[in-house]
Amino acid sequence: MSASSSAPLRVALLGCGVVGSSVARLLVEHSGDLAARIGAPFELVGIAVRRLGRDRSDVPVDPSLFTTDAAALVSRADIVVEVIGGIEPTRDLLLSAMASGASVVSANKALLAEDGPTLYAASDRHGVDLYYEAAVAGAIPILRPIRDSLAGDRITKVIGIVNGTTNFVLDKMDSTGAGFAETVEVAQSLGYAEADPTADVEGFDAAAKAAILASLAFHTRVDIHQVHREGITEVTAADIAAADEMGAVVKLLAICERVSRPEGEAVSVRVHPAMIPRTHPLGSVRDAFNAVFVEADAAGELMFYGRGAGGDPTASAILGDVVEVARHRVNGGRGAGESAYADLPVLPMGAASTRYHISLDVADRPGVLAAVAATFAEHDVSIETVRQRPGAPGESGDDEAAGATLVVVTHRAPDAALSATVEALGALDTVREVVSVMRVEGE
Repeated sequence: MSASSSAPLRVALLGCGVVGSSVARLLVEHSGDLAARIGAPFELVGIAVRRLGRDRSDVPVDPSLFTTDAAALVSRADIVVEVIGGIEPTRDLLLSAMASGASVVSANKALLAEDGPTLYAASDRHGVDLYYEAAVAGAIPILRPIRDSLAGDRITKVIGIVNGTTNFVLDKMDSTGAGFAETVEVAQSLGYAEADPTADVEGFDAAAKAAILASLAFHTRVDIHQVHREGITEVTAADIAAADEMGAVVKLLAICERVSRPEGEAVSVRVHPAMIPRTHPLGSVRDAFNAVFVEADAAGELMFYGRGAGGDPTASAILGDVVEVARHRVNGGRGAGESAYADLPVLPMGAASTRYHISLDVADRPGVLAAVAATFAEHDVSIETVRQRPGAPGESGDDEAAGATLVVVTHRAPDAALSATVEALGALDTVREVVSVMRVEGE
């Protein structure tokens, strides 16, 4: 599909919140440069909003462009930019846009992770583009390098910090020693966390992004329901301190791995907090920044770092996609569609290979360490290190009731075996409490 270089490309914008306002402003401010890069000017034909009448004086466009009729708007555009989020009515609007011949640029991670194949099928059927660089890491260019720059390579692992809110919270817990709840309040006061931070702190946001990353990296359809998800609400100041003792820091990680098995390759996709060495490139990612670490056979290790959210950073990624799809309309051709030829099985969490850091409150008497070690051996889990330090006395206060803390770090093992080991440890009469369990990555 092509267009004359003198004919303007009609752009419809769905949503005018923080990101949408930035997109509209940058389209206007950079209109001359964008036209020169593409070979044709843009014409913003409308901005769909939920309510008219709100003060939008900060958006430098004709007020008559605002409309509540999104369905009519998408039918008269060449490019539809979607930043409203959610599943419905967004899915129907995008499908309608593509049926009308419009290419789509979206930042909707939830919809893409939930039903990306339906959108891809529609883009193929109608011969239009579907781009969504801004859906995963804001301004950080990560999807295009995975899809295009590394198309001739074999990606083996993608591990990332893809949620700025949780990284801010964990970073401040690490630097100040504060607890989870009070740090979330700080994040909310600074605008890094929503009034209801559930999507971020429970890992839903990161899980959607992990599904998108894994789908692209491993040419396999992965939806959000196949991603193991744990949030950071159970991370304590003691966990942060324990990580520091071993030269590590706690991060919420999205981990996508290609797994080699005797019966063939598979994919493991998971989101959970983990200890990672401070010396690892991801260990130094501070504040609300995002970073994605990619490992590939030929390229080796690659690191992508930057602002993962915010109006202007996200708008930057969106406009990059807009320029790309606009060039296709001017010069002919289309971008890459869905690549799911590998169709690898997605493993359950129990089959994932990982390591554990386990803190045990045990009775301080002979034979305890032997019993603990035997429990690990029974589940075929190898111990890497064990540290013991005196604990608090028991409730009676006598020496016989005194306790100790055992800190065990394991070698890699199936997560199911490690989980079963922890359960068995909790049943030992010499173990007073399994104080904390956290996975260890990056070594």
